[in-house]
Amino acid sequence: MWTIDELVERVREALAAEYPGAPNGRVRDVPDRRAIRWYTTIGLVDKPLGMRGRTALYGPRHLQQLVAIKRRQALGESLSKIQTDFAWLSPEALSDLAQVPDRLLEGGGWEITTPDASASRLRFWADPPAIAESSCEPPSSPDRQPATPAPRHDVTTQTLTGVTLGGGVLLLVPQTLTERDRDEIAAAAAPLIDLLAARGLTDGSSS
Repeated sequence: MWTIDELVERVREALAAEYPGAPNGRVRDVPDRRAIRWYTTIGLVDKPLGMRGRTALYGPRHLQQLVAIKRRQALGESLSKIQTDFAWLSPEALSDLAQVPDRLLEGGGWEITTPDASASRLRFWADPPAIAESSCEPPSSPDRQPATPAPRHDVTTQTLTGVTLGGGVLLLVPQTLTERDRDEIAAAAAPLIDLLAARGLTDGSSS
């Protein structure tokens, strides 16, 4: 595991060989500590794996996420478009997109003093919930009548598009969105996110 400064250095090394840089001059070629904390706040990058005292620790997935973000920005994609695409990105697709050399994904001798939350929490937008299997039935009773089966209804499957609004809030819409749609939705949703945060209804992440 690495400190945030060690993570920044590994991102720099991963991009040094073939990264052309973002076409927008306002975007840093290599994210600094402030940028990484901001990406974490809006849910674009995972929270730290744990803490060593007051030092946050990061791992290989954080490195892949940051490098992938910069590679997408180099193609001229907006941060809101990257947020939406990352919501459905599998670990394998993230690895293919980031193309981080194996040597940079290894190393680091830090010990984490808190449980690794990222290894246990479900990716709610991609992972189906676990279904418990049980053969236990309630004891039968002479007076118990067989339950009437519930009527079956046809279920219509609908494709939804997700827009990450920040603070762990994900908006689902039943239509395919353009990049302009995403940008305008994110801007219009800012007051809503402020209200949700004020009422403690977001994930509580902070920089």
